[in-house]
Amino acid sequence: MNVLTDRIKEIFANPLYPIVILTLFLLFLGFMKIRKTKITTRVMTQIAMSLAIAVILSFFKFVQMPQSGSVTPGDMVPILLIAIIYGPEIGLLTGFTFGIITLIIEPSIVHPIQLLLDYPLAFMALGLAGYFKRNKYFAVTVGIFGRFLCHFISGVVFFGSYAPVGQSVYLYSLIYNGFYLSIDFIICMVIIGLLPIKRFENLLKK
Repeated sequence: MNVLTDRIKEIFANPLYPIVILTLFLLFLGFMKIRKTKITTRVMTQIAMSLAIAVILSFFKFVQMPQSGSVTPGDMVPILLIAIIYGPEIGLLTGFTFGIITLIIEPSIVHPIQLLLDYPLAFMALGLAGYFKRNKYFAVTVGIFGRFLCHFISGVVFFGSYAPVGQSVYLYSLIYNGFYLSIDFIICMVIIGLLPIKRFENLLKK
């Protein structure tokens, strides 16, 4: 409990951090309002369940990267599934929430913009899979590539000092983030490929 409290204090140590997160959240709520997205109690329950499964899976790490990032047994799968089944708006909301939970569990913050890129925006990007629900493999590819782009930009701008001497910061960020996310991508593709999405969708929506 003390560890969790310390991490929350770290996030709120700079008043800009919660302001940036709140601003993004309010903008997203406005987007949801414009799109007239309705969230029923059933959907909220399923979002909570998917988040719980994602968090549990995130604790099992096959590879832990030095700055941040890890290979897990498919912690992105529940978020991708929600996006594919319920569409991008619900997927973006679920990804945003997972990003905030990840921020609280494993904060690695050097700048307010870096916080946005590596946590809420990166995991929100998984919700983009909802725009391509007719092809689950392409949906997974788009969602995880969107997350990769956020981490890649963050790596170039905020973590370039970790690049070996003489190596381009772009190449460093590409290798660093591409390494663990490519493995995670393969794991997610295998799991999603094995899941009967239509049957799963009918089960959830009944």
